Formats: sequence, structure tokens, C-alpha cells
Amino acid sequence: MVLEKQIGEKKLSHGYIENVELVLLIVLLGLLFDYTNGFHDAANVVSTVIATRVLTPLAAISMAAILNFLGATQISGVAQTVASGVVSAESASQAVVLSAIAGAIAWNLATWYFGLPSSSSYALIGGLLGAAITHTGPQTVLWHSLAYKVLIPMILSPLFGCGIGYLLMRGLRRWVSAKRHASPLFSRLQIGSSCLIALAHGLNDAQKSMGIITLGLFSANLLNAPEIPLWVIFACALAMGLGTASGGLRIIRTMAFSITKIDPLQGFAAETSASLVILSASLLGMPISSTHMIAGSITGVGASKSSRAVDWAVPAKILSAMAITLPGSAAIASLAYLLFYKIVYM
Repeated sequence: MVLEKQIGEKKLSHGYIENVELVLLIVLLGLLFDYTNGFHDAANVVSTVIATRVLTPLAAISMAAILNFLGATQISGVAQTVASGVVSAESASQAVVLSAIAGAIAWNLATWYFGLPSSSSYALIGGLLGAAITHTGPQTVLWHSLAYKVLIPMILSPLFGCGIGYLLMRGLRRWVSAKRHASPLFSRLQIGSSCLIALAHGLNDAQKSMGIITLGLFSANLLNAPEIPLWVIFACALAMGLGTASGGLRIIRTMAFSITKIDPLQGFAAETSASLVILSASLLGMPISSTHMIAGSITGVGASKSSRAVDWAVPAKILSAMAITLPGSAAIASLAYLLFYKIVYM
């Protein structure tokens, strides 16, 4: 209701739609970000099922593309968090939204090039923070919501994934040992768990693009209420699916083979634990990172066997990427805002 009131006041004060060309650019770049999110984060969905050789890379990526699309068509509270829970709606000018998307895309492409499994989610949020702060100052940030919806989940979600993966793996090992011949079952079960995490990824990750595009439409006075249009939902779902279908093999190698050697039992445990946390966060409107979730879960299932079974340098690298993603994407978006502002408004 607060956002709707703010947007209504903005419409009354402006009385017209500003710069239609800029709106189109926001939509196109928002969909491009969603596409880069798809191929950048395809590794999160398919890494374990490829590592265990349950599915071939082509089959795994095709499956993930379809289920990412289906998951993206379902609405959670994540889109609303991006649209109204990070910065004040009054700060969401078209230049701010455009700069946020540009910063996130640049960060995605840079980390994809170097094979670094960073978070597209936090790149977009960092971009929105950097552009909005440059536009109006730090008072525009909704700090309480940012802490509750973004920062605390950013730290705790991979820890939960690691812990759940560790405990689930320990329990499954005991069950398999008692059954003796149950292990081959998990090659089939892992297909189901990989489908579940693909759906969860679409449900959480595609929502961020929907939220940022909707925010751009709000800023241009094209919407009367903070509701995501149906065409935005399906456009983002399609972009996510196409992006996932394009692969992202650089990051798949890091996620599938570098952290620890996994079998179908471990793959099932990692995917199941990551899916549980992602789905729970989606219901709570928390835009968490599927990259960090699956990495944390893989680390947990590997550590359940032995601490020596995990190459701890890889999780450390991922944690380092997590630490620099928000400020890095914020800095790029801030520079983009200064550039766009000069081009459009001066």
C-alpha cells in the first residue's frame, strides 16, 4: 500500500510518461539480465547431476531450461522485495533502474568469463543500491528491510544449506548401509531432486528480473498499482529458460568437479537440501543466491564423509566472491548512473 501511494503521488506530480525509449531499454536490459542469470546460474541446477553422470550435460541443461521456465511463471514474494523492499520507490527513477540492471549484467558477464560462481541475485541488488544511493543518497535505502530480506539471508542461507546437507547425508548413509542394495535407487531419485531445484531456481531467481522491470514501469507511470503484469511474468520466464539452455559450462566445471567428488547419493542430498532452503526463502520473499545455496549444500555433503573430502579453497573462493559482489556491482551501477544521467538528463 505504501508503494502504491507513492507511485500515485508521483503520477499526480508528473502527469505524463517520461522517456518511452528509456522504458523500452529498461525492459530489454531486464530481460537480458534474466538471460545472463539463466546461463550464469545454470551450473547451480545441473552441476551435481552432471558430476554424478546421472544425466548428460545436454539432457541436464535441457531439463533445467524447461523447469526454470515453469518455476519462473509462479509468483513469490521475491519480486515484491526487489520492487519495493530495497530502496524507496521515490528513488526508482528510470535512470536508477537502468543503471542497476547494467551494473548487474556487467558483473554477471565478468564473473562468468572468469568461471567464478558469484550471485546474480546480489549483483542486481547491489546495482540497485549503488544507483539509488548515487541518485539520492543513503537515506533512500530501506535499511531494515534490506537487513532482514537480503543481508541476513545472504549469510545464513548457505550455512543452512551446508548444515542440512551434512545432516541429511549422514542419515542417508546410515539408511543405505542398512539396506545394502539401496544405493542405485539414488541415481533415479537424483533426477527428481534436480528437477526440484530447477523449479526452485526459477521461482526465486526469475522473480528478481520481474521486480526490477516492474519497478521501471512504476517509475515511468505506466502502472497504477505495484502488481507484476502477466506479460512481464512470461517474458522473464522465457528469458530465464533460454539463458539456462545456453549452458554456462565455465561455471558448471567449478561447481560440479572442484568442491568435492560426489556420487548420486550425495547429489540427491545436496540438491534436496538446497531446494528446501530456496523454496522456504521464496515463500518468505527473500531473494537468496542459488549459487551459494548449492555450493554450501555440496560442501556439507562432502564434509559429512570427511573434512579432507572437500577442497576448501573452492568454497573460500565462492565466499570471497559473495563478499565483493554487492559493493562491486554497486560501484559499476553507480558509474553507469552518472553516465546515463549525463546522456539522458543533461
